[in-house]
Amino acid sequence: MIVRNCAGGIVFFEDKVFLLKNEKDEWVFPKGVMHNGDLPAEVAQKRVLDEGGIIAYIVSVAGDTSYEFYSVTRQKPICNKITWFVMKADSEKFNISEKEKFQDGGFYNIEDALNMVTYSQDKALLNLSYKKYKEIT
Repeated sequence: MIVRNCAGGIVFFEDKVFLLKNEKDEWVFPKGVMHNGDLPAEVAQKRVLDEGGIIAYIVSVAGDTSYEFYSVTRQKPICNKITWFVMKADSEKFNISEKEKFQDGGFYNIEDALNMVTYSQDKALLNLSYKKYKEIT
């Protein structure tokens, strides 16, 4: 099994959170793989910028998740271990990256986002992150 360390951001603007719809029609948060020497916080901010066109600031660590899948191209199982950060954007402006193969995205109110997010662990992550975000801001 290939284990990949990743980092991502749960980005808030006021009472809304940023979600992306990927090529599999899944609603997810921006994230990416860390390479040698990369710091999780830097990767999270870079992926939020690259995937959503958003400059966001880290306000807290959100937690860690992991998931496994089978890579058809590599012909091996993959485990992604993700460190998440609660982030704050200064505006609701975004620009979805077609290069990253995202179909849709934007800032959504929390209730709608909880219904949209594809994976249950991401729903739990959103709940916890929103609570932290409200406490800090």
